[in-house]
Amino acid sequence: MKGLRFLQLMVLLCILMIPILIILFLKGFSTNTYSIPILYENGVEDPYNDCQYSSAGQHFIPDFSFLDQDSLVRGRDGMDGKITVVDFFFTSCPSICPVMSTEMERVQDAFRDEPMVQIYSISIDPDYDSPEVLSKYAELHGAKAGKWFFLTGPREQTYELARCGFVLPTIDGGKNPDDFIHSDKFVLIDEVGRIRGYYSGTNREGVDELILETKVLLYGKQ
Repeated sequence: MKGLRFLQLMVLLCILMIPILIILFLKGFSTNTYSIPILYENGVEDPYNDCQYSSAGQHFIPDFSFLDQDSLVRGRDGMDGKITVVDFFFTSCPSICPVMSTEMERVQDAFRDEPMVQIYSISIDPDYDSPEVLSKYAELHGAKAGKWFFLTGPREQTYELARCGFVLPTIDGGKNPDDFIHSDKFVLIDEVGRIRGYYSGTNREGVDELILETKVLLYGKQ
């Protein structure tokens, strides 16, 4: 009889444990994890030796200092401790830049009241894109002061920064806007200067992904 009662108690205990096990199982498989890669952890491949990378370790955005649309110095130091979305453009661009800037407005709107997120739009036509020209362009696209910075700097440094710092293809078009070649990518940079992703700035779905992954970085859900 004792053996039968013990068996009955074990069966009852197992029955009672089933809901708890199901809950634990579902909880384990419903955990929402979203991992964003850290790009160039082992350095950047440079088969043509166009860039002088300091080491084969983690690639970080290098130092630079340009002028923004208010003629104030802004550059790499201003990215420390913040998440920065970066693109390269020029105001007289006849093709993709207007679309990119319109999509960047969406990025700004998504983080308008978030001080930890900022935007750098860097001109690849510094001869034309003076701070005054950039100021008018910023106004055209509703750039919020202290949020969206339009930068211009020395030509050679700008192209080196695009190609070697942000690892984006960029070709100087000289005096002909049609001859400039630059990427449509928005680049997501974390608070310590590492590249976390590239997203098409001419594609709504790509920008939606950028906004999502910026939020992931911002709220630490990786």
